[in-house]
Amino acid sequence: MIAAHKAGIPVFVTGGIGGVHRDGENSLDVSADLTELGRTPIAVVSAGVKSILDIGRTLEFLETQGVCVATYGDSKSFPAFFSQQSGFTSPYHVSSPQEAADLIASTLSLGLQNGLLLAIPIPEEHAATGQQIEDAIQTAVKEASSKGVTGRDVTPFILQRVNELTNGKSLQANIALIQNNSKVGSQIACALSKHKEKSGGNFRGDIKTRKSKDQRIDSNTFGQTNPGSVCQSFGGVGRNIADCLSRLGHKPLFISAIGKDSHSDAVLNYCKHMDTSAVARLQDQRTATYCAVITESGELSLGLGDMDIHQQIQEQYVSQFEDQLASASLVVLDGNIPVSTIDYVCHIAKKHAVPVWFEPTDADKACKPFLSESWKALSYTSPNLAELCTMNHTLGLPTPTGTRVKKPPKISKCLIAGQEVASYLNSNQSIILF
Repeated sequence: MIAAHKAGIPVFVTGGIGGVHRDGENSLDVSADLTELGRTPIAVVSAGVKSILDIGRTLEFLETQGVCVATYGDSKSFPAFFSQQSGFTSPYHVSSPQEAADLIASTLSLGLQNGLLLAIPIPEEHAATGQQIEDAIQTAVKEASSKGVTGRDVTPFILQRVNELTNGKSLQANIALIQNNSKVGSQIACALSKHKEKSGGNFRGDIKTRKSKDQRIDSNTFGQTNPGSVCQSFGGVGRNIADCLSRLGHKPLFISAIGKDSHSDAVLNYCKHMDTSAVARLQDQRTATYCAVITESGELSLGLGDMDIHQQIQEQYVSQFEDQLASASLVVLDGNIPVSTIDYVCHIAKKHAVPVWFEPTDADKACKPFLSESWKALSYTSPNLAELCTMNHTLGLPTPTGTRVKKPPKISKCLIAGQEVASYLNSNQSIILF
């Protein structure tokens, strides 16, 4: 839920949610799923709550948390995971993807922090085994109690016993409901997307950047303060790729330059998991910063970059790492470093048959390797359309007429590039990044 919300995904599909455990009124054993539903504005699609839990108290807890609960179908009967009926009802029900999308849109547009739960009954053709599974669950619950199974060990014990007692029918039903949840959840997500396109809405629960339904802020007014949300993150094209690779188990050497200021202290502290031994700290230089103003629709409105320090990544400094360059499995260059440095690195890489990956960074910088013969050392590149057009133009190649250029967000593009690089490599190979 947290990851989906952070990524701006309003619909999250799962098998079944956790809940209040039996005897939870005494043990206070309550799943964190319920509190998360009360503080994360996202729609969760599930097959309800497993009957090994206290479904009645789970629904009461969700109500206390302000979570909207609705059953998908013609009835308000709340499903119990393996069974279409639990003996409890939802406050609401929706009978189609469109109705579900309308409910999600109206709920999230309030700008509150609570989410909502859509409970999908198991398909009819698998519901017949529900009573058999329910009987097995009650038997397994009694066995768990008699054997003293407690805490986090209860659920896996019961599920294993239920699978054994039903000769695998519970597993088949489990697979069926997950497939059904995915199908219905996808239909709801598509309907919600169409709803958003028609209304021009934003379902992330953020109403701070809205004036009224007919006065949305789609552009900035210069010369005055504009309302919005401000966040700070650690970026840099090469750094993003190095970060991504490091988190995927690789050990890239990151060559760059930063100032001796508060920004550099924060960057090094954040990048402790990376090899930053080749990052130069320069006196009287400012660590590179970039301020992006993003519209409500996700487009870049304005970007301000203080990147002068990149010009300090000179051939003289980089040459001290020539041995590492010559023995690397892959060298990754971004377009921020000087042309002379790119030429030097490409020369060393070509001399030692080391493949080079060029991440252009920006349309204005995409031309750098193509101003000389350095481009012949490149094995891979990851341009967007605007950057590819620049490369074509620099090489004197024709660009198709009517090409529509649209720049994607920098951060997303860099992380994708990092994943592309990772897919090329084995974990024991060495990588040099700039």
